[in-house]
Amino acid sequence: MEPSQETIENWQKDPNNWKLGIFYFNRKDNRVFVPKPIESMGTTLNFANPKSYIAICIMIVFFGFILYEIEKNRN
Repeated sequence: MEPSQETIENWQKDPNNWKLGIFYFNRKDNRVFVPKPIESMGTTLNFANPKSYIAICIMIVFFGFILYEIEKNRN
């Protein structure tokens, strides 16, 4: 059963779900990407969701590949 929009908003506003004020960690929330407390600042990852670590690995590989290509073409 999907949580209601009100429940999702309450999770997002709850300071107990934010570690150091910047890392979202909520095991009950199954979303990988979560809006930051100030929504105009973008999104962050739900570090309680194992899929977020897959997303981090994909981003690291992608940016590593970009840096590799830049260095390769530089020489």
